[in-house]
Amino acid sequence: MPEHTFRLNGEQVTVDVPGDLRLLWVLRDILGVTGPKYGCGINVCKACTSHLNGRAVNPCAVPVGRLAPTDEVTTIEGLPATVDAELHPMQEAWIDADVAQCGYCQPGQIMAAVALVRRVREEGRDLTEADLDGIRNICRCGTYVRVREAIRAGAARM
Repeated sequence: MPEHTFRLNGEQVTVDVPGDLRLLWVLRDILGVTGPKYGCGINVCKACTSHLNGRAVNPCAVPVGRLAPTDEVTTIEGLPATVDAELHPMQEAWIDADVAQCGYCQPGQIMAAVALVRRVREEGRDLTEADLDGIRNICRCGTYVRVREAIRAGAARM
């Protein structure tokens, strides 16, 4: 099998798997990184949301063969290191707002929120309700009101 090399949470990793194997399964089953959750496997629920070069992606839809050695994959486990802290400000906001019920979708929600705030800031504008409406991560517990509150609070801290 071919080897595929990329950066994961700040460290270079190499895996020996078929190029069409989806990144989610490489992360979870090969590398033991379980923060990105398997929800649907078809790029719909967004429970696996992680960052690829700072942008939100769904690893269930990314073949590992598409990654280059310089590509940086960040999962919820590596998010605090991006701000050199024990917890990322968005994670702190999540705790303060008591967002999680079952918690299954929360890593994906947080990763989507961080990517959204970064993108909005790059565009030189403030976070809007329309931006929050654009987050499509599914939460079976229905904590969307608290998710929105936490995103606003986390954005203020970032």
